[in-house]
Amino acid sequence: MPVVKIDADRAEPGELAQLARALPGHAPLIVMIHGYRYSPSVPHCDPHRHILSLDPDPSQRRVLSWPRALGFGGGDPDEGLAVALGWEARGMLGQAYARAGQAGQAAGALVSDLADHAGRPVALIGHSLGARVALQALRHADQGSIGRVVLLAGAEFRDTAAAALETPAGRRAEVLNITSRENDLFDFAMELWLDGGRRQALGLGLDQPASNWLDVQIDDRDTLAALDRLGFPAERPAQRLSHWSPYLRHGLFDFYRTAMAQPWALPLSLLRARLPGRAQPRWSRLLAAPSQLGGVKA
Repeated sequence: MPVVKIDADRAEPGELAQLARALPGHAPLIVMIHGYRYSPSVPHCDPHRHILSLDPDPSQRRVLSWPRALGFGGGDPDEGLAVALGWEARGMLGQAYARAGQAGQAAGALVSDLADHAGRPVALIGHSLGARVALQALRHADQGSIGRVVLLAGAEFRDTAAAALETPAGRRAEVLNITSRENDLFDFAMELWLDGGRRQALGLGLDQPASNWLDVQIDDRDTLAALDRLGFPAERPAQRLSHWSPYLRHGLFDFYRTAMAQPWALPLSLLRARLPGRAQPRWSRLLAAPSQLGGVKA
C-alpha cells in the first residue's frame, strides 16, 4: 500500500478510510510524525520530501526514509499502511511546542478514525516535538485506538507525559521511550527555554514507573548488547552530541518496526526482563573519554 500524506491542519484524504478498511489480517497501521523545523508548506523543509518520504532527496542533511526503514514501499499489502503526518514545526521553539499540542489534537482524531476503519489499534512513532504530538494524541484519541507509541528523543516534559498516560487512550497504549545521553544538551536547552529549568525532559524517563512505559537508552552498551541478543544488532559507537541518533543509528529501525508491527513478538514484559532498565546519568556522554566516542553528529 502507498504511504499516505496528511497534514494536521487539513482534512483527511478521501481514500484513507478505504485503505484502512482494506488492510489484511494483522497488517500494521503506523503513523509517522516528524519533529522541529519541518513544514509541509516550505518545499526545502517539507517532511513529505524528507524523512517521511519513500524517496527523500539524498542531498538533504540527516536524510533517511522512515517508511522504507519501517518496511513499507515494497508493494506487498501485508506491509500494512503508513501514514505520514506533517505539521507546522518551524519558528521559535515555544511557538512550535504550542503548535505540537494542536497537532496532537488533530492526530488524536485521525488515529481514532483509522482504528475504527481498520479494526485495530494504530501505532505511532515521533521524533523530538513529534513525540509531543504523539503524547498529546493520547489525550484526544478514543480508548483503545492507540497501541504502541515509539518516542525518539522526545521533546516533552516528564509530568506532561505522565498525565497523557492517565487518559483513557493512554492507559491502553504502550510506550517505548527511546533516550540517549547524546541528546542531553538538547533536553537541557528545552527545559531552560520553555520552563526556566523548573521541569525535566523525557530524556530522564518518567518520575514514577508505569507498567505501560519503558525507557530504552540506545547509547548504553548493555542496552545495545541486549538488543543484539534479541536479534536487533545496532551501530555501537556513541556520539558526544546528537539529537538525531535514535533514527540515524544503523539497525535501530529494525527494532522499532518489530515493536510496532508485531508487538506480540516483543511484549513489554520481555523487554523489561532483557534490557538493563536503568539510565546513565545526565552529561555522562559529554564527559566521557574521547576513546569512547565517535565525535559530534550535527
